[in-house]
Order: sequence, then C-alpha cells, then structure tokens
Amino acid sequence: MRTQRLLLMGLCLACSAQVARAEESTQFRGPGNAGVAEGAALPSEWSAETNVQWKVEIPGAAWSCPIVWGDKIFVTTAITQKQQKPKAGGGFGGGFGGGFGGPGGGGFGRRGGGPDGAGPRGRPPGGDDDQKDAPQGRRGPGRGGPGGGGMGPGGPPPNVTYRWEVHCLDRATGETLWKQLAVERKPTIPIHGTNTYASETPVTDGERVYAYFGMHGVYCFDFEGNPVWKNQELGSYPMMAGWGTGSSPALDKDRLFIQCDNEKQSFVVALDKHTGKELWKVDRDERSSWSTPYIWRTGGKTQVVTCGVNRIRAYDPADGKLLWELGGISGSCNATPVADENLLYVGSGGMFGNSPLFGVKASASGDITLKEGSTSNAGVAWSRTKAGPSMASPLLYHGYLYIIEQRSGMVSCYDAKTGEPAYYRKRIPDAVGFTSSPWASAGKIFCLDEGGQATVLKAGPEFEVLGQNKIGEMCWSTPAFADGMLLLRSIDHLFCIK
Repeated sequence: MRTQRLLLMGLCLACSAQVARAEESTQFRGPGNAGVAEGAALPSEWSAETNVQWKVEIPGAAWSCPIVWGDKIFVTTAITQKQQKPKAGGGFGGGFGGGFGGPGGGGFGRRGGGPDGAGPRGRPPGGDDDQKDAPQGRRGPGRGGPGGGGMGPGGPPPNVTYRWEVHCLDRATGETLWKQLAVERKPTIPIHGTNTYASETPVTDGERVYAYFGMHGVYCFDFEGNPVWKNQELGSYPMMAGWGTGSSPALDKDRLFIQCDNEKQSFVVALDKHTGKELWKVDRDERSSWSTPYIWRTGGKTQVVTCGVNRIRAYDPADGKLLWELGGISGSCNATPVADENLLYVGSGGMFGNSPLFGVKASASGDITLKEGSTSNAGVAWSRTKAGPSMASPLLYHGYLYIIEQRSGMVSCYDAKTGEPAYYRKRIPDAVGFTSSPWASAGKIFCLDEGGQATVLKAGPEFEVLGQNKIGEMCWSTPAFADGMLLLRSIDHLFCIK
C-alpha cells in the first residue's frame, strides 16, 4: 500500500509539472505555437500606464518574441552604436518568427533602407506615389538599395559591428538577472529598414535557451547564462531583396529544427540540442521564406511541417524523411501553421497569386497537391482561395479559424472543419497594419497592429469589437503570456501587463 501511495504521489507530481509547463511560453506563440491561453484569463484592458505591472527598456533592436519559464523571461537583441531602429510605415512585411516570423518587405518603386540609415525606407505597395517614383519611369518593383527594399538583390550589409545578446529578466520585476554575448561581429547579410538582426524567437526546454540569429549562428545557454554550445557552421546566404531573416527555431524532444530558406541554398536541419551537432539535413528547392517550422503531434506521430514558396512539406523528425507535400502555393510564405488533432491549417497570402488556405488531414501522405478545379482530395479536407495569411499566423480557437490581412486591416473567420466563412473581411477600426500574430483568451480574440493598438474581438461566428487598447509604440513582435500575465514587446520596451 505504501508503494502504491508513493507511485500515486509521483504520478500526481508529474501531472502537476506537465500542467505547469503547459502554462509556460517556451517558444513563438506559446504552448503548441497556438497563441491560445487556456489557463488564467489574460488582461483585456490596458494602456501605456494602465494595468502595467512593469515596463523595461531593452537595448538594441529586435522583433523576436519573449519566452517564459518559471520566474525567468528570456529575450534576444542585436546592438550596435548609433543604432537606428525600425519605424512604422516602412515597406510591407515578411513574417517574423512566423508571425512576426520573417522580415519587413521592401517597398515597391522605392529604394529600401538599411538599419543604419543607408537611404530612405521602402513604402507600402499600391499607392500612386509608389508608381510615379518607380525607377526609369517604369511601373512596378524597384531596385533594392542598401539594406534591402524593392525586389532587387539588396545592397551590402552595414559596415558596423553588432553584438548579438541573450537577456534573462526577472518575471516579477523585469530586472535583468543576466545578459550574455552570443557573438560580436559585422553582419554577413543586409536587412530591410523595418527588419532587425534579432527577429527569430528563441526556444527553451526548461534547462537551456536556444537562440538562433539567422545567418549569424545558433547559440545555447543554460538558465544561469553559461554558454553550453554554439553552431556557426550553418552558412550565410542571401535573402530576397536583402530583406533579412526571421524564421524561428522549433524544438521536439532532443532535436532542434531550423528552416533556412534563402536565394542560394535552402535547407531544413535538425541539431542535437545537447551538443549543437547536425543530426540530419535536407536540401529544399525553395527561395526565401520566413515561416517557422511547426511541430504537429497527431495520431501518435510527430511531423515537422515547413512552409515554402513552392510547397508545404512535412518531414519525419527522426531522419528528415519526406512524409507529404502540397503544391499550389502563391506569393511569399511567412505565416506559421496551426493545427488540431485532425487538421493542419496552412496557407500563404500577399499581393500576388490566389492566396490559398488549406485544411490538411492528419492522414496525409505523399504528394497531396490538388488537381486543377478540385478543393479537396485524400490528403486535403478543404481549401479556399483569397483566404491565406500574408504575415500574421492563423489563430485556431474554439472551432473557428481567424485570418488577419496585413495591410488592409481586415479579419476573416472560418469554420475550421469545413472552411466555410462565418464572416469575411471585416474591417478592424483604425488598424495600421498587422505583423504580430493574434492571440486568444477567455472567449476573446486580440489583434495587435504595428502602431501598438490591440483590438479585442468577441470570439465566435459574429464580428463584434469589444474594445481597443493603445500603448503608442511600434509593435511587430507577437506577445507572450503565462498564468494571466501578458508580455508585450515594442521596438523600445517590454511591457508586463497583468
């Protein structure tokens, strides 16, 4: 009986630990990459002063999201002298961290600008000013200037030294517990003026923090800030139009997954989380993309799902074997998928193409590309055109799928099982533009625009605005949350809202 009681106590403790971990925000978009707070309700009202438990300035510039474990918060940043930070309204985005999982795009018909002020920043596409300023009197994409922009190859990287750092903050106060240098050097690639050199969100397993800085390496630290390993051998490759990088790492058991789609040599790689050594690597016939790999656990198996401009592909995490692939993508692929037990919701959007949105079955295998005129097959439950996410990742909440358009400020809601719209392209009042991915809590949907305004919507099939909250600072980073605490990162500060 004593042995049975001990076993029962051990089981209860194990279950309690699992519940506690489920409330941590260990990666981009929190538990399961879902952006859903199932525990304590998150705040629904705040301002720059109201319901702010603490506010701290983070040095440098970064669009990476904060992550949380226990009493510690981890953030990454990239710091240089005389640093010029991104400003709102400079070009169209690419999908940082997956939701802000990629970079800012270059403006059309204008020259792009680097982070150190090398030329004017890009402009969002579609206006008359874009067309009349197009080079050589042409209408359409302009050449990239220094630091990116346009649709050209981009200019050279800035000739300045950066410090890539990982910071650990106290969850209760925001005080810096430690900060560690990952690498100090000059950048190997340019970035767009709206991007940063630290746009990838780190990930943690509760013992170590894994920070990926795009073409500048992967670094592992323990919770005391001690370096564990580094991998600077993944290579440096050009990105489309010099926009820079933004795909965050993903973690499953002992493997760390990195997707590096670029203009020269795209690949996905699995690293040993204990040593940083390569376990397997698969080359990809893809160009630049900014989506974060998605770990889909369903039906007793695990898949690593990656989005690209050509195909969506799922790999076996053990050896990189291709499990299924789906063509018919259009435009850039920036958003990270979401899923439930039965379906994976994935797509692409933007200015060009038909902006598809798919519901992929858990039983998918082989090539599941739809035939022309078809909307479903053995691997695809449903599909829609003019519905895919352009930047912010989709939100799946209580049976409905929410898609936010980046520049138009429109939101659509679909029945997750059928793909049928509950409402379509409803305008969010006073929206500036959306790069940050939405989140959900206690029957509410939160949509944070780049101007720092968070609009609160009623969850469900009817469009209803419940309120709006403003902090007055530029926001592209997707917030993190844990136990009723919301961590909102602007270009200058980290806010703890509670």
